[in-house]
Amino acid sequence: MTLLSVNVNKVALVRNSRDIGIPSVTEAARICVDAGAHGITVHPRPDMRHIRPSDVYELGEMLTVEFNIEGNPFAGPVGDYPGFMTIVRKVRPAQCTLVPDTPGQLTSDHGWDLAKDGQRVGPLVSQLKELGIRVSMFMDPDPAQIERASQVGADRIELYTEPYARAHEQGRPDEQLARYAAAANTAQQLGLGVNAGHDLNLDNLGKFITIGGILEVSIGHALICEALKEGLGRTVKQYLKILRA
Repeated sequence: MTLLSVNVNKVALVRNSRDIGIPSVTEAARICVDAGAHGITVHPRPDMRHIRPSDVYELGEMLTVEFNIEGNPFAGPVGDYPGFMTIVRKVRPAQCTLVPDTPGQLTSDHGWDLAKDGQRVGPLVSQLKELGIRVSMFMDPDPAQIERASQVGADRIELYTEPYARAHEQGRPDEQLARYAAAANTAQQLGLGVNAGHDLNLDNLGKFITIGGILEVSIGHALICEALKEGLGRTVKQYLKILRA
């Protein structure tokens, strides 16, 4: 069975629009876990536009399921942000997913170019593994780059799935699906575990995991948006019940 890790960044994004502490990131994580989620994912960025270091520390203390911290290992201290590696060393999550995002990037939108960054990232992969942290590299479905992920010492890759999601929206997912199946097969032959994430949702997830061997999917934005549709009506009914009483 493919495991689900829920990314709670968007909960923090809404929370940060006010200064009253709601919605609570830890409470949202608890709801997800109680509902059966196998893990929680966060991506603390230097601009702290959603998840803050304090959120990561609080989650690290409370979670009894897998904690996956995503981010760029080269992101150093900026203001109240202590640096990605500092956060991870303090929390020691079960998994760390290394992502090549830049400070001004809206969201993660490409995998690593390890022909360029492999020599720099390799020592950091080693440091994380020495802490007992499983290391996953955020990758495009490119067999040559996936081979380099194995060479830098990664335990897993996370396939960046937005191209598949866009193709699925347009009613032509099969060509992209074949690319991802080939990439997953390459990784597995190299002894790498395979995760996946980015724009997977209720409509496209079922078809994607037919490629087989996907250990874990990390889903945040779509899941939170879907929760607004599936959960909001029930919440309104609860408010009306109080008013009618």
